Amino acid sequence: MADRTSTTETVKKEARELEHDSTVSPRLIEKPGNGSPPPSPVRDSAKAKIQVNNLNFWYGTKQVLRNISMSIKANEVTAFIGPSGCGKSTFLRCLNRMNDLVPNSHIEGEVLIDGRNIYQNADPVMVRRRIGMVFQKPNPFPKTIYQNVIWGAAINGYKGDKDELVERCLRQAALWDEVKDRLHDNAYGLSGGQQQRLCIARTLAVQPDVILMDEPASALDPIATAKLEETIRDLKSRYTIIIVTHNMQQASRVSDTTAFFYLGELVEMSETEALFTRPRNQRTEDYITGRFG
Repeated sequence: MADRTSTTETVKKEARELEHDSTVSPRLIEKPGNGSPPPSPVRDSAKAKIQVNNLNFWYGTKQVLRNISMSIKANEVTAFIGPSGCGKSTFLRCLNRMNDLVPNSHIEGEVLIDGRNIYQNADPVMVRRRIGMVFQKPNPFPKTIYQNVIWGAAINGYKGDKDELVERCLRQAALWDEVKDRLHDNAYGLSGGQQQRLCIARTLAVQPDVILMDEPASALDPIATAKLEETIRDLKSRYTIIIVTHNMQQASRVSDTTAFFYLGELVEMSETEALFTRPRNQRTEDYITGRFG
């Protein structure tokens, strides 16, 4: 970095560089309507944010999801649990069309976000912007902390105050106090837990409505996991969050609703406390009591 006299000067220099980065793909840039995207509003949690109707999914000729229907409320954390290979991560990727990238895959059914089917007359890139995703292992870019946060917003044509956006997203991801004095440092210098929260901040910067998390704590130690769970609980007032986890204790700590998947089917879905204490299906009880899985 050429000039390190102050953090402010450095981050502003990085912001200008991003604006002129020739690697940005024009097809990913969305023209902002009035300068900058509006913040995600707090929505009525009594209304379904996501409605899935009779969803079936195949990898080639192998059907891996069967007749899944569910409603997911706004501003809640919904957890997907079940043994490995039961289809929960595949289903999660159906919710933002990530499976479109898998050769020879096929989907039937509806996924409605605020009443609109994301598989009909919808740009997959814009769908993934609105429905962000945090992956199992932290995947920061080989760039500075600042550039990691602002990258998605920049390629989508963000014209607002980039410094303010970076600070706001890092605060929402509970990372600002830990990195505010080294925003110009490479993101690879962060710990695993910090990198995962940085990836959350990067997701928040494009103003999603929904955040999908695919086992986000599986590579983290207990202290980093606790911090991540605290972040998830704080974020649900602004976003709808769906998390896949193998850790049933984690599901009970962070989620409002839990869905149990088994062999590509949705076996049971209810309020988290009810599912873990009064499951309606024998297979659910067998799984949460450790008889299989």
